[in-house]
Amino acid sequence: MVLHKNTDGLLPVCVVIPTYNHAPFLEDVLNRCFSQSLPIIVINDGSTDQTLSVIDQILHNKPEEIPFELLNFSKNRGKGAAIKAGAHKALELGFHGMITIDSDSQHNPEEIPLFLEQALRTPDAIIIGSRGLSHENMPKKNTTANKISNFWFHFQTLTHLPDTQSGFRYYPLSCFKKIIWFTDRYNFELEVMVRNIWRGYSIIPIPITVYYPPEDVRITHFKPTLDFLRITVLNTFLSIAAILYYYPIKLIRTILK
Repeated sequence: MVLHKNTDGLLPVCVVIPTYNHAPFLEDVLNRCFSQSLPIIVINDGSTDQTLSVIDQILHNKPEEIPFELLNFSKNRGKGAAIKAGAHKALELGFHGMITIDSDSQHNPEEIPLFLEQALRTPDAIIIGSRGLSHENMPKKNTTANKISNFWFHFQTLTHLPDTQSGFRYYPLSCFKKIIWFTDRYNFELEVMVRNIWRGYSIIPIPITVYYPPEDVRITHFKPTLDFLRITVLNTFLSIAAILYYYPIKLIRTILK
């Protein structure tokens, strides 16, 4: 199946949805994304539930005029690997940017136009949906983790962001070119921001709403011990690199200006 460029406004943009064992929420998320009339790329990250059946059913009922592409991993490779695969496919198909949205129903697809409006003004900036830190059913550990992440992000980039862990984002696809990544899982969303700020990209936060399902129906694949260790290792590396590389480069840029 071939996707064509989006012609709404002046910017060719698609929606990229990485998914892993979120079958109970996927149909609703996809149908609401289809209502935004943008091409969609779904990356099935080795799901072992009914994800493929849900997608097959949706394809029989989706609007014919909206292009859709499905990428399948034979085994779980991580959210970062799925985002990178979606970005490479979007580049191959000629898009300028992509909007990523999680498949767990936390984000509101009806807010995709907020990203498009900002992207039309700043097409080469990364745009991050800012969820705030106080919401019904939001786990306390999420608030703590986000505050810690925000602190290290500021240390590594000298840039303040209110929410560095949101998965609802717009990426100009140029930020995936000519760079070798070190991570493949949840920690990738931190790496892609930090290293692209070092390359000169701007990051713009915009406020979004968020929904946290009750704990008894919520599905999360975050592994507290293993993923926290991965993020800690990445933060250590990025912090050292910031001191040895980014701070001197930023000082030179400031002097030259």
